[in-house]
Amino acid sequence: MNKKLLLSLVAFIMLGGGAAAAYFLMQKPAIAALEEGEIAKEEKTEPESFEFVELDPLILPIVDKKGVTQVISLVVVIEVPDVAIKEEVERLSPRIKDAYIRDMYGVLNDRAFIKGGVLEVEMIKKRLKKVSSEVVGDDKIRDVLLQFVKQKPI
Repeated sequence: MNKKLLLSLVAFIMLGGGAAAAYFLMQKPAIAALEEGEIAKEEKTEPESFEFVELDPLILPIVDKKGVTQVISLVVVIEVPDVAIKEEVERLSPRIKDAYIRDMYGVLNDRAFIKGGVLEVEMIKKRLKKVSSEVVGDDKIRDVLLQFVKQKPI
């Protein structure tokens, strides 16, 4: 009986030791993976923040041989990277709007941005971004967003 008890005790210790070894060995990769995940989270930068400057609505006539045929209304929002540039864009907004009107008036009257009677919004956005960058500076404008576009035939 003592032999059976002794063998059972040795088997129990061996199994227990093996289970403990497996637990600790398997735990290390999981801990390492968890730590790497936490490090990866810490390395991630917060999403970039942007500032937005909404300009007053622009109302542009489209003139052809018959006179004014349509009126285009646009609400433009300029996306900038930080508050300092936002303040600069707000200060320069009268110049930006003037540049938009001068540029778009000629382009719209040539019907370069109108296909099938409908405005080519993506082309207008690119053109407004280019004009904004010329007034404010190329590295200061992230994007130009169109919040409202309306064509009204006359």
